[in-house]
Amino acid sequence: MMTWRIGTVISTGKSWRGALELQVTLDRPLPGMAADGPVGGASGGYDGTTGPLTVRALAYTDLVGEPAPGDALLLNVSALARGLGTGGYALVVGPAVPGTTLPADPAVGPGHLVKARYTPLQTMVLGVDEQESPHHTTLADADSLDGMPVVVADLHSALPAVVAGLRHAATAAGRAPGDLKVAYVMTDGGALPAAFSRTVAALRETDWLTTCVTVGQAYGGDLEAVTVHTGLLAARHVAGCDVAVVTQGPGNLGTGTRWGYSGVAAGDAVNATATLGGRPVASLRVSGADPRDRHLGVSHHSLTAYGRVALAPADLPVPVPTADVENLPAWGAPLTSRVHDQARTLADTTPHTLVDVPADTTLLDTLRTSPAGLRTMGRGLDADPASFVAAAVAGVHAHQLTTG
Repeated sequence: MMTWRIGTVISTGKSWRGALELQVTLDRPLPGMAADGPVGGASGGYDGTTGPLTVRALAYTDLVGEPAPGDALLLNVSALARGLGTGGYALVVGPAVPGTTLPADPAVGPGHLVKARYTPLQTMVLGVDEQESPHHTTLADADSLDGMPVVVADLHSALPAVVAGLRHAATAAGRAPGDLKVAYVMTDGGALPAAFSRTVAALRETDWLTTCVTVGQAYGGDLEAVTVHTGLLAARHVAGCDVAVVTQGPGNLGTGTRWGYSGVAAGDAVNATATLGGRPVASLRVSGADPRDRHLGVSHHSLTAYGRVALAPADLPVPVPTADVENLPAWGAPLTSRVHDQARTLADTTPHTLVDVPADTTLLDTLRTSPAGLRTMGRGLDADPASFVAAAVAGVHAHQLTTG
């Protein structure tokens, strides 16, 4: 939630590289603290009384320029209104447009986790693990996932394929797919708002996902958590899920270098899962259509994340395609051989365990039923089937672990 104000600059103050302090008069008082109370840094404010009209503001000059006295500015005052120790500033979003009608203040309620922190669009949420949460007691001493399988992937596009694999395996085992409770733990390597993901929306609307937990700086999930660790614990002990999938939100950042890629954090998620007593399943990023050699077969990003970052052992599911699947366009025997050779080398040089998982046309049929579009790097299921099948077999294997 956000609390907005328009402020008029009274004077400028201290400045340092990229930032400028301002003194501003608000168009209406802050909620949450008495007029003679402290602004910023206080605790337990937001008591519904009238707050101050004059506050300090901070402008990031590389983003919004250098405001001058008399300028009208759009301000995010969310954390300031709650008296949180976030620097004691209103944050300048940009110039206020004449005639702007601001949203009403959010209702007074619990929650003091600030995400996208210290940015002009920081937002405040109720964390599942914070003191104001009804689940705080549950999570205060929670320290184990009780063997819950956790599928880790580096691209958001793997999510619907992993869930399809879980449901495929459930059906094959005579289990109603809807009985399988699946959590998505969204990290902050890509988009921060969960609302940006049409994939999550579609999977939640059709009950392919039980819950979405946004962690780190990501926000907007059914549950909010501070870290991957508390997000996983919430998936298990609050949402009661059987399995979790961890990957970044839509989009990713890559520089064409070994380490300059946001998906490297997949290795950290493996470590977090193992630390908490879960069963890490490392979904391999595979492509048979990518023209770049570093992404053909098993992507170098998977080899780095699981080979160099993940220190704890994980299962590495590898698709074993039937002849009719292997004969699909953009697959072929050379790709199968390349993927297995790369995965074997990865397993031989790490504590990970290679797991061969059969992949036939019935798995492709299940992938086609996904309520969320299957698309990765601009290619769909038919253009690069190996990419989605590799993610799906991670789901198949994770389901086997739920019944083991």
